[in-house]
Amino acid sequence: MKQLLHLMIHSLYSNKEIFLRELISNASDAEDKLRFAALKDDKLYESDSDLRIRLDYDKDAGTITIADNGIGMNRDDVIANLGTIAKSGTAEFLKQLSGDEKKDSKLIGQFGVGF
Repeated sequence: MKQLLHLMIHSLYSNKEIFLRELISNASDAEDKLRFAALKDDKLYESDSDLRIRLDYDKDAGTITIADNGIGMNRDDVIANLGTIAKSGTAEFLKQLSGDEKKDSKLIGQFGVGF
């Protein structure tokens, strides 16, 4: 499995930093999902409708943190999707939309390899 993952990553992405784009895309989609869900239930905003993505770099720890205040993943989502190749939670979300919601959506995570 480790070799398969290595092969897929290096075959699909020639630039090793592309994972940043993938994670930022995930954050953007999480915000869009919240925006769509809040059309039916504005309490989802929890009194903060200002959606944002934050990037933090800690040189000493050697980490980059990408955080958003979008819809997020619950425990079941994490179990079902984390480390699963070619399964898109965004594609699943799009299946639930209909009419103008689906037409107006611009969720980009449906095209990725999956996180």
